Amino acid sequence: MERRELTTRVQAAAAAGLMYFSAAGAQQATSEPTLDEVLITATKRGEAQSVQDVPIAVTAFGSKQLEELNFRNLQTLTFQMPNVQLDTVGTISGYQNFSIRGLGINSSIPSIDPTVGVFVDGVYMGVNNGILFDNFDVEGIEVLRGPQGVLFGRNVTGGAVLVRTRRPSAEPSFIARAAVEEGLNFVTDASLNGPLSGALAGKLAVYYSDDQGWFTNRADGQEFGAARQFIVRPALAWTPSDQTDLVLRLEHGERRGDGPASQNHALFARDSFDFTVNEKGYSDDDWSQAFLEGNWRVGFGNGTITDVLGWREISGSSAGDVDGRPVLAFHALYSTDQDQLSNELRYAGNFGPVALTAGLYYFTQDILYIENRILAGGTINVAGGGTQQSTTQGLFAAADWSLSDTVTLNLGARYTHEEKDAQVSLLRPAGCNITAGTCNYTFADDETWSDVSPRLGFQWQPSMDTQVYGFWAQGFRSGGYNFRQTSAAATPGPFDAEEQSSFELGLKQDFNGGARLNAAAFYNTIDAVQREINRPGPLGVAQIITNVGDLDIYGAELEGQLRVSESLTLTAQAGYTHAEYQTLQYDLSGDGLINAVDYALEPPRLSPWTYGASVVNESQLGAGGVLLSRVGFNHRDASFYSDDNRGTLNAFDSLDANFTYRAPSGTWSVSLYGTNLLDEVSFGGDTQLPDTAGFGGDGPAGPVPPPTFSPLNKGRVIGAEFRLTL
Repeated sequence: MERRELTTRVQAAAAAGLMYFSAAGAQQATSEPTLDEVLITATKRGEAQSVQDVPIAVTAFGSKQLEELNFRNLQTLTFQMPNVQLDTVGTISGYQNFSIRGLGINSSIPSIDPTVGVFVDGVYMGVNNGILFDNFDVEGIEVLRGPQGVLFGRNVTGGAVLVRTRRPSAEPSFIARAAVEEGLNFVTDASLNGPLSGALAGKLAVYYSDDQGWFTNRADGQEFGAARQFIVRPALAWTPSDQTDLVLRLEHGERRGDGPASQNHALFARDSFDFTVNEKGYSDDDWSQAFLEGNWRVGFGNGTITDVLGWREISGSSAGDVDGRPVLAFHALYSTDQDQLSNELRYAGNFGPVALTAGLYYFTQDILYIENRILAGGTINVAGGGTQQSTTQGLFAAADWSLSDTVTLNLGARYTHEEKDAQVSLLRPAGCNITAGTCNYTFADDETWSDVSPRLGFQWQPSMDTQVYGFWAQGFRSGGYNFRQTSAAATPGPFDAEEQSSFELGLKQDFNGGARLNAAAFYNTIDAVQREINRPGPLGVAQIITNVGDLDIYGAELEGQLRVSESLTLTAQAGYTHAEYQTLQYDLSGDGLINAVDYALEPPRLSPWTYGASVVNESQLGAGGVLLSRVGFNHRDASFYSDDNRGTLNAFDSLDANFTYRAPSGTWSVSLYGTNLLDEVSFGGDTQLPDTAGFGGDGPAGPVPPPTFSPLNKGRVIGAEFRLTL
């Protein structure tokens, strides 16, 4: 059957399913439907607030929604929101390259700071490594679109992703899950929660997965992509009074797996999962973390003092076949070690018409990165890398001043001071020893940056169902150094900080009868845009990180929800983003000139259109059980991977479905689900390689398309899950 015909039939079947759900839901309507209230913690007020009451564009997922989406990691959610791409780079396991509203990164270099910050239980994740490992035991996820610099600091110019794990409770509970997916992939986890002694409660959560590999390597016909992951997550909560509580969260995780499934586009078409490598590679990761959160409710302003102390370390090593051919043309090994310590002390309270949040922040981390490249059949063996110590201090305050019953003025500012001390070793023979973790450094430097990020906004709420908001805000993304110096002529830094000014106008509207519409329009100006320029070079590929110029990004997004009946809910979302360079100081196209060709280029990982819809039907069955049915379709336009726009990332249509039966007792459920049912091909990246026979370029048979290295993501996955709740 032709792929187009298959796609048409699947889409027709999905449409028929939506019609069935609509009819079933309409028949079961017994009262006027209402929408669920979604609570978030993003405003750091000391208590959760409704999504509809906060003046920011945010999509939140509770535990129920995550279950319906068969949540595994943050990439699971990437197609569920407008103008959001929660993607992996693919070359190194678990390494995020997130982009929101066209602001993202394109790198696996740990010294490159993100534009989208990830916070777990209030603790900022200092490197992009380890962000996309499987997660579980999650209470909620909030994805904030747009700059969040006042409350969350630097490196959140695109937005922030907040992950909350389940808190220990005095109410006993036991949750267990077991799933099997095609591949094969076996997943199981369990969480035991309850009182320990007096005011002390505890939780122990454990996760294990055994993925035997979704792909087949055409070089040897063997399964490829195997990975095993184990996580243990104990936690303690002490609540001696209504005014005081402490929560200690611990975690240790290990992951072992194959290297990336590297497709060379000079050999295989972009719409296939075919690839051939002679180096299976590996990915080994270990991490440990300890977070301590304390809350003290005080009479001063009827407020709450909160302190969040976090420590984390992660060690990862990996190897991969970069050329994507059954020859040794370009293989690479990577090693990253990072440890961080942070503390945030803040106060949130109310003084008449003013709600105030203020605090102090401290963050420090050490990073060691080493890379070893083996090329030309082993005749070229070079290594390099870098080490960096960084420290950040911050002071912030945000106030919501109610001028009347309907109008609120939002004021805020954050001062940040950052220091980085780096040493870099040029990629060369004996530049570093990846086994010993040592380098002969060729560059040393230190730099400091200071910034004030203000925010000025308003909220107009003429009724409980309507909010119009607007704001102007500034923020910045850290400057830094390039650990991947491939040429002595290209300095590893420092490149300067990237500064942003953002304007946003939004509407949040609830309608009688169970309908909701949230909309936002935004305009961003980014000065001193940081770019990692990827070009073919004598060492396979060269990466230069520099500030290239100034960029404007604007767009809009919509999110809608309709509760047709108490059993049937329809949701839809759409986003549009456009970018234009205003000034350039760097030749992005690589033709030796800065001209109209460069100004016409689009930034990487910016998909002009994203949109989608889903339908959820919850049917009461005769025996008292419940059948939950969900079908969702989402689309994302193609985008460019490289700044010269030669590397591209495919457009993607995602069709997902979930059918869950919940027993009358509510203690167990069984699910059948499918993700990417259209079996669409997607990539983590698309790096240009030299156009030579060794890399897949011109050979004895004549010219072929320029070779690129693209790590593949999984295609269609169908699975079944059993869940027990006691």
